[in-house]
Amino acid sequence: MRGRAWLGAALVLGAQLRALWLAAAVEVHTAKEIVAVNGTNQRLKCTFSSSSPVSQQLSVSWNFQPEDLSAHEPVFYYLKEPYEPPAGRFKDRVTWDGNIERNDVSIIIWNLKPSDNGTFTCQVTNWPDVYGTIGEVRLRVVQKVSFSEIHFLAVAIGSASVLMIIVVTAMIICRQRRRKARDRRLEAANTER
Repeated sequence: MRGRAWLGAALVLGAQLRALWLAAAVEVHTAKEIVAVNGTNQRLKCTFSSSSPVSQQLSVSWNFQPEDLSAHEPVFYYLKEPYEPPAGRFKDRVTWDGNIERNDVSIIIWNLKPSDNGTFTCQVTNWPDVYGTIGEVRLRVVQKVSFSEIHFLAVAIGSASVLMIIVVTAMIICRQRRRKARDRRLEAANTER
């Protein structure tokens, strides 16, 4: 019986330590997928949460995996200050757009190209929280925005505006007719007296 109690205590302690380890990890948050138009600029948002305060040793790594699954390419690195890539497809096309104090480690990719289709990863380490999730953003660069995205929104807003104008006009007409009918009744009642 004593062995079972010891085993139970060890399992409970192990579960609590595992929960503490998971709570101490850095959590990274990104959009799952972004669709952007060829030739435009796109902000890749990446935020994080950490059980530790932001340290001077905080580092951020952005990498890119093309759709053809060729080798990963470095996109951007941050350690005390931003470091743009010295070579590669993103040289002179990526800038830091984050704010470490707000746990924001976002970047902007300039002049998007179809060859930028792929998955971007954002990894944050904040000592002593060196383990955690890696954020992934799948970027799709399209030639133009499809009808269902922009035009649907414009049609919906336009339709709602027209409907509101019709309702307001109908209300005004009804009120005017009621006033005229009331005025006629009052006039008729006055002439009868």
